[in-house]
Amino acid sequence: MAASMSRSRCLLSSSAIPSLSRTATRTPHFSRTFATGIDSPATTSKPSRTPTRFQDKLNAGPSFSDFVAPNEPLPPSEAYAIRTAQVGPAGRKKTITRLPEWLKTPIPSNANENFKNIKKDLRGLGLHTVCEEARCPNISDCWGGSSKSAATATIMLMGDTCTRGCRFCSVATAKNPKPLDPHEPENTAEALKRWGLGYVVLTSVDRDDLADGGARHFAETIMKIKQKAPTMLVEALTGDYAGDLEMVKLVARSGLDVYAHNVETVEQLTPSVRDRRATFRQSLDVLRTAKETRPDLITKTSMMLGLGETEEQMWHALKELRKNDVDVVTFGQYMRPTKKHMAVEAYITPDQFELWRQRALDMGFLYCASGPLVRSSYKAGEAFIENVLKKRAAKRNEVVGAQAVEDAKTV
Repeated sequence: MAASMSRSRCLLSSSAIPSLSRTATRTPHFSRTFATGIDSPATTSKPSRTPTRFQDKLNAGPSFSDFVAPNEPLPPSEAYAIRTAQVGPAGRKKTITRLPEWLKTPIPSNANENFKNIKKDLRGLGLHTVCEEARCPNISDCWGGSSKSAATATIMLMGDTCTRGCRFCSVATAKNPKPLDPHEPENTAEALKRWGLGYVVLTSVDRDDLADGGARHFAETIMKIKQKAPTMLVEALTGDYAGDLEMVKLVARSGLDVYAHNVETVEQLTPSVRDRRATFRQSLDVLRTAKETRPDLITKTSMMLGLGETEEQMWHALKELRKNDVDVVTFGQYMRPTKKHMAVEAYITPDQFELWRQRALDMGFLYCASGPLVRSSYKAGEAFIENVLKKRAAKRNEVVGAQAVEDAKTV
C-alpha cells in the first residue's frame, strides 16, 4: 500500500510540473500603469513624410491671420511692393516687372448693355473716341455706367490719325491724314443729344496739315451741340494749333464751358516726351489765352507721372500753371501702350498721388483729380466741374433777377 502510494505521488509530481510550466508560459504578462507613474515605456516616432507640392501650396497660401481679419489693410511696404516674374523659354528667361495691383482694371465686355449701345452708336455715326484710340484703362468703367446717361465717352474729332508722334501716345500718326468729314459736327451733336448726357468731353487729334489746325471744325461742332442741347455742358480738350493763338480764341468763343489743354509732363522732360513741335511754354500760352478771352471759362490741364520727373520739377510746373490762371489739374500714371513707346520710369503709389493732390489744392487750384488711373477726362472731375458751373449759372441768374427788380422799381 505504501509502495503504491509512493509511486502514485511520484507520477503525480512528475506529470504536474511540465503542465504547470506550460501554463505559465501561455499566460500573458500584464504590466499595470499608473497616472503618476514615471517609468513609462519609450515610444518610437514614425518617420516624417516627404513634403508634397500640395503641402507647399498650403504653406504658401493665406495664413491664419488672413482668415481672422481678411479685410485688414496691408502695410504699405507689402501693398505697394513691385513684383517681378521670370518669363521665356528655359535658358533664355528674363525678368519683367509685373503691373502693380492698383493699376489692374476689368477687361471691357460686350456683355454690358451700356458698353454695347455706346459702341453701336459710335460705329453707326462713324465717330471715334479717345477711349479706344488711346487704349484708356478706364473704358469699362466709363462706358458701363449705371445708365446710358451716366456713362461717359470722350469723342475724338477730325479722324483717328494724328500728324504728331508723341512718344507716349498710341494714336496712329501720318503726315497727311484723311480729309475732314463735313458731317461730323452734325453727327456728333446728334449722338450726344441721343445719349442725353449732362456733361460731354470733346477732343481731337492734331491736324498740322490744315491751315487752321482744325479749329473751325472744332468750334462748329461745339455750336451744333449747343443748338441741339442748350443745357449740355461742353469741355473741349484741344491741341496747341501750332501756337496760333487766334485759333485758340476762336474755339474759346464757340460756347464751350471748359477749355482743356494738356501740358502732359514737366517742362524739363517735354522735349523727350512730346512731339518736337509741342513745347511747355506754348501750352501755357494756349491756357492763358483761353482764360483771357473768356474769364468765366474754367481752364484745365493734365500731367502724367512716372516718366522720370523729380519733385523739384513738379513744383516748378505747378507754379507755372498757377501763374497762368489754370483752374483744374489732374495727375495720372503713365502706362506704356506698346513696346514701341517710351518705358515707364516709376510706378507712383496711391499715397504719392494723394500727396500731390493736397499740394495742388493748397496752391489754389479749384479742383485736382489725382490717382493711378486718373486721365484728363475723368468722371469724378467732370461731376465736380459740372456742379461748379451750375452754381455759377445759378448765381448769375440771381444777379440778373435782382438787377431786373431794381430796374423795375426805378421805372
